[in-house]
Amino acid sequence: MQESHQAQYRYPFIKPASSFSPPSSSASSQAQTGGEPAYDYIIVGGGTAGCPLAATLSRNYTVLLLERGGTPFANANVSFMRNFHISLADISEKSASQMFISTDGVFNSRARVLGGGTCINAGFYSRASASFIKKVGWDAELVNESYPWIEKQIVYQPQLPPWQKAVRDGLIEAGISPFNGFTYDHKYGTKVGGTIFDRFGRRHTAAELLASANPEKLHVLVHATVQKIEFDTTGKTPKAVGVIFKDENGVTHRATLSKRSGSEIIVSSGAIGSPQLLLLSGIGPKTELEKFNISVVLDNEFVGKDMADNPLNTIFVPTNGPVKQSLIQTVGITKLGVYIEASSGFGQSSDSIHWDHGIASAEIGQLSTIPPKQRTHEAIHHYRKSKRNLPHEAFMGGFILEKIAMPLSKGQISLINTNIDDNPSITFNYFSHPSDVARCVDGIRIIEKIVQSKHFANFTKFDKKTTDKLLNMSVQANVNLLPKHTNDTKSLEQFCKDTVITIWHYHGGCHVGKVVDSDYKVLGVERLRVIDGSTFYDSPGTNPQATVMMMGRSADFIVTSSRVVDDDGTLEVGGGGGGKTGQGMSGCNCVNVALISATKSAIDHGSQPRLVHVLVALESALLAFFAHRNCSLMFPALVPVAAKICVEDGPNTHVSTPPPKSLA
Repeated sequence: MQESHQAQYRYPFIKPASSFSPPSSSASSQAQTGGEPAYDYIIVGGGTAGCPLAATLSRNYTVLLLERGGTPFANANVSFMRNFHISLADISEKSASQMFISTDGVFNSRARVLGGGTCINAGFYSRASASFIKKVGWDAELVNESYPWIEKQIVYQPQLPPWQKAVRDGLIEAGISPFNGFTYDHKYGTKVGGTIFDRFGRRHTAAELLASANPEKLHVLVHATVQKIEFDTTGKTPKAVGVIFKDENGVTHRATLSKRSGSEIIVSSGAIGSPQLLLLSGIGPKTELEKFNISVVLDNEFVGKDMADNPLNTIFVPTNGPVKQSLIQTVGITKLGVYIEASSGFGQSSDSIHWDHGIASAEIGQLSTIPPKQRTHEAIHHYRKSKRNLPHEAFMGGFILEKIAMPLSKGQISLINTNIDDNPSITFNYFSHPSDVARCVDGIRIIEKIVQSKHFANFTKFDKKTTDKLLNMSVQANVNLLPKHTNDTKSLEQFCKDTVITIWHYHGGCHVGKVVDSDYKVLGVERLRVIDGSTFYDSPGTNPQATVMMMGRSADFIVTSSRVVDDDGTLEVGGGGGGKTGQGMSGCNCVNVALISATKSAIDHGSQPRLVHVLVALESALLAFFAHRNCSLMFPALVPVAAKICVEDGPNTHVSTPPPKSLA
């Protein structure tokens, strides 16, 4: 099989799920039950977050990464930018994308491939804003160390074709300033961002971050569809112990967690897959679970709730002749709560889908606002057939897109059956909040200014009357089976509602504070986390992939900071907090007290003794904070010192040792 051969050649630790068998003793923890392999971490979902997380954790721990799709390496539709729309058009079971239609009537896609959304998206790479990082409570220093780890491996500076340059200059003329040049940073104004496509048009995905893994400790299975998480419910609190998954042949397997302290299952299946898996595993609203005869592990009404998708509206701009293909490279970050982006040149190669409308086409799954009763294959086929009667020349050009940042319209997902292969019922309630509609109107007005700017003179000439025609053309070009509104150019509010599509930035469903805690541990159970975009209240930056990959990289610290433990299990920290040192004090409290003491000692020996008084005053508050945060470690640099103190000197020892060199 070509795909398996390519994966074996590139990364020998990637294998088909049917090959699942106990690894060597050097590659895995000792099996706990039934002769099956047991892992320190089982990650469900080898996507945008799962791949960098698996690579990073494998440096010190045994990791099993389970991905329901195949590998991207031998898939030309994934690998090359020219096939971007074909990859999304493929709705076969082996496709890298899985189409779904929200109850709103908007066609959408989920990734089903190792590398996740980085394999099927438009490639734009831009970091989250500083305010987003602060809002979610991430450590800025750790974040700024994690982004470059990704950028050095798979991110490039794009070469702007004429279309992108015209949009860039049009944005500046429209007042979206200043021009910030090429930058990964999120800054108000116009900028050129990074891309995961190299200068040859080849895509580089999160799957390539696995090259940084420890091959002796990482085991990746593709075509491994996790059906449910297993729990031990004999204790006071349910504890995750393993997962059940099926391979490419439909054979069922069980993967088991090691009994070592800190071992966990981490769900990184995305904003659709993660809440769906929790529900199928018995975590969710009790009434919904019982309706499908799912044993209730934990009644949590918030699983799958308050999901959002950033609405996208586009205006198609025809040109005097063919334009070079480009995906997202330039962005206008406005202070009005909208982002302006652009693409061009789709559907012009002889082997592609002819008369393709780019990001707004039926072929790539962007069907807009079809009531469920009208959503029939016959209706879609009729539209596509009639669309192809349009002259090819009418669709030479590009799209200018506007995306609503931080939409206030919210939806939810719910089960329709217990088959993990099927999409759940998904509702986003696009433009149900008036603020989202108002911001869309603002965005369309910016686009009008761009297409009327002098910088589009090389493509075609526009005036107000021509712009109205573009709006009407965009209504027709979008696949929309709702009755048409003839006043769309007069009522931009109606235009927004009638032409809404998606840019695949949906998020939520496992929110922090409702489904998981601030360390992404699932509330009410042990040894289970969710680390992906389903935990976000807002989509980060203009495009989320950079931050989701960064999250996977930096989450290693969050996960392992609750696992300050010797190989022999002498000291258990975090998690259930049940471990004890030889002195009868919990390892968690011992380490945290020692951290405070060691920090005071470090500062006392340093050049800023005045800080000692501040730290002494904060000691009681910090201890309370540790208890509230379930023993999260605030001073990671001092962990080795503190652990040594606890094990060797006992928990009641007041530190008087010299400080670490980094603080002296």
